[in-house]
Amino acid sequence: MPGSVLVVCAVEAERDAIRAAGAAAHVVVAGVGPAAAAAATAEALDGVDLVLSVGIGGGFTPVEVGSVAVASAVVFADLGAETADGFVPVSELGFGRDRYDVDPAVCEQLLACTGGSVGTIVTVATVTGTAESAAALLRRYPDAVAEGMEGAGVAAAASRRGVPFGEIRAISNVVGPRDRDSWRIPQALDALGRAVAAAVA
Repeated sequence: MPGSVLVVCAVEAERDAIRAAGAAAHVVVAGVGPAAAAAATAEALDGVDLVLSVGIGGGFTPVEVGSVAVASAVVFADLGAETADGFVPVSELGFGRDRYDVDPAVCEQLLACTGGSVGTIVTVATVTGTAESAAALLRRYPDAVAEGMEGAGVAAAASRRGVPFGEIRAISNVVGPRDRDSWRIPQALDALGRAVAAAVA
């Protein structure tokens, strides 16, 4: 991708995988969660033409473990209010914004570079751990391909400054019940490194 690209990840293992793949980009390790991601992104935006939120994360079936997901939109999936009728997003409450659409040209470029699955990537502050919670997310976001904890924070900071953004997630596990024996973190980190290297080439 042309121009100056800022890559924001959550943890050092993700940064190390990106470096090991030879990605030529400025990588910031922001910390876990949307607040840390937003703060770190805001600090690093000067002179940046594109921001990519990247990392490993959970995938929604049929996106497979070890594959890559690319966001067409990023949403704060748990920013809102719990009511007797279910969850209401903050935008419907009239208090703010919970959805950030990725520029179609950016999305298409990332897809072409990575060969990933495309759809909504949900950002949560609490990782989904039950089949019921996963099903509830899919009811609200039927095109969801992945879950992470930082993308919407990055998107919020970038949007505030008018900087284009995107999100790439390499899938380490299926969203739902926490079965650590089925997680494939090394495989996902390898896939992440390759995807980011291709995206910033």
